[in-house]
Amino acid sequence: MQHAVGAPLPPPQGPGNGPVGWTHQAQHPGPPGPPPTTPPTPQGWSGPAPAPVSRETTGHIQLPPGGPVPLPAPPVEPGTGGATLAVLLIGPAGAGKTTVAKLWASRRRVPTAHVSLDDVREWVRSGFADPQAGWNDHSEAQYRLARRTCGFAARNFLANGISCILDDAVFPDRPVVGLGGWKRHVGPGLLPVVLLPGLEIVLERNAARSGNRRLSDEEVARIHGRMAGWYGSGLPIIDNSTYDVETTARVLDDILARSIASPPAW
Repeated sequence: MQHAVGAPLPPPQGPGNGPVGWTHQAQHPGPPGPPPTTPPTPQGWSGPAPAPVSRETTGHIQLPPGGPVPLPAPPVEPGTGGATLAVLLIGPAGAGKTTVAKLWASRRRVPTAHVSLDDVREWVRSGFADPQAGWNDHSEAQYRLARRTCGFAARNFLANGISCILDDAVFPDRPVVGLGGWKRHVGPGLLPVVLLPGLEIVLERNAARSGNRRLSDEEVARIHGRMAGWYGSGLPIIDNSTYDVETTARVLDDILARSIASPPAW
């Protein structure tokens, strides 16, 4: 067996407060801004006038811009500890990606989210382009849109201090559904790990599925064979053929700790 990163919200742009890396320079304050506005008192109102409403207060949390995710600092305790990570769990249908990702996320002692690309793809109800019916321009466009949506969600989670693990069946020989798109949408700090049990295990797990998540045995075997291309890629691979979910999640955490210390080249 072979064996993503949050950042504080950027300071508001303004005089003397530029992007990270800029030299702060004192500047003269500009003219005062407009005073808070007082909402008009409704006709016939006999009570006190409503309190002034500040132009700077909206009642909403300002979302970060969602820049590329850098690599995390090495943990100072066993496993990934309290590190804020962006993880991509790769594997064929039936490998157990979603189940392992959910358990790993729920067992961490720091806030961690799980996003499954298949779930996001299926947000499209009317007009859903099911790849099982054939890979075409329509299904490819929906896949790309779902991946961008997952990347946006991951960056926002991470920028607010919440780790994120994504799962997807990424093919080593298919640029459209390859790692490049994930790296572009999430950032260089994304840590990919491949989950690849034996074919017989994948076939058994696929047989227990229902709906459009269940594939034919021929399709499962074809996908599994293509996933074997990850061997020799330099990415960490977990063969969880004989592992239960608990053990697989623990092995995943150990591998991620090593990946932080020595990131895989991809």
